[in-house]
Amino acid sequence: MHPKAGTILSLFRTEEGYISGGHLSRELGVSRSAVWKHMSALRKDGYCIEAVPSRGYRLLSSPDIINPHELRARLKDSRVGSRLEFSKLTESTNADAFRLAEAGAAEGTVVLADSQTGGKGRRGRVWSSPAGVNLYCSVILRPSIMPQEAPQLTFLSAVAAARAIELTTKLIPEIKWPNDLLISGKKVAGLLNEMSAETDGINFVILGIGVNLNMTAGQFPEDLRHPATSLLLESGVHVDRSLFAAAMLNELERLYADFLEHGFGPVREEWQHRCNATGHRVLVNDSGTECTGGRFIGIDSDGAMLLRSDDGKLHRITCGDVRVI
Repeated sequence: MHPKAGTILSLFRTEEGYISGGHLSRELGVSRSAVWKHMSALRKDGYCIEAVPSRGYRLLSSPDIINPHELRARLKDSRVGSRLEFSKLTESTNADAFRLAEAGAAEGTVVLADSQTGGKGRRGRVWSSPAGVNLYCSVILRPSIMPQEAPQLTFLSAVAAARAIELTTKLIPEIKWPNDLLISGKKVAGLLNEMSAETDGINFVILGIGVNLNMTAGQFPEDLRHPATSLLLESGVHVDRSLFAAAMLNELERLYADFLEHGFGPVREEWQHRCNATGHRVLVNDSGTECTGGRFIGIDSDGAMLLRSDDGKLHRITCGDVRVI
């Protein structure tokens, strides 16, 4: 999309009613004929734009795409989203973000895609990534923390995604340790962090976030390990993908700023409040070989699960699948 067309969309979002051709011409620094050409290009992209003589142009509806120009207009002045990269199709937004980070991309760079051919979940699992329906997003952060503290950021992105679901739907998600979001016990989102670090510090962290927004039942793979759902299936209401992406990135900005100022404590407290296992008895299965049971009492400073068994012993668990008993 041409940058001028992006400016037109931003003006449509910020000004009410019709916008005159003269006003658009002045704002864009182009002729009225050029404004008309940009309007024609937007219509070809699926935007429904009304043109009325002597009144101007008015946006009636938008296609369900994540448009970087529209997204930028919805983001607050913040580091998260200061640079947006969008692809129609990519192997993995995490892989793209990793390459950009290695090349020196600034903190807050966000990589989005309409679909992925190699979306990844935890433990090498596949994340189904069909086009036109979901959010596939990766964020580059460069916090001044030690490598062992990096897992804390997974919990930060989980809280941001949960807040965004509540802001854009009437649904109340739960968080499953360590990095899944559930609605009615079914997975609706997953988080995957990757890191580049030295012994004494972090070069960068990639926050990978996948949220099932508008998937239908027929679009889910038949061989899923656990039940999955989407916000559309659970609410019956279509989710505006750009609006959801903006809500999530704005919440991520707030949480990250708080994290840098106050540390992990506030994030951990909210995460534990939202966790489906807090205070309950759980069973942890580690790669199908060992099971540990006990009462989930929270997470420690590096995100490890704290589990108290019946004999009073405190277990610190760093990986495994959790089932609430």
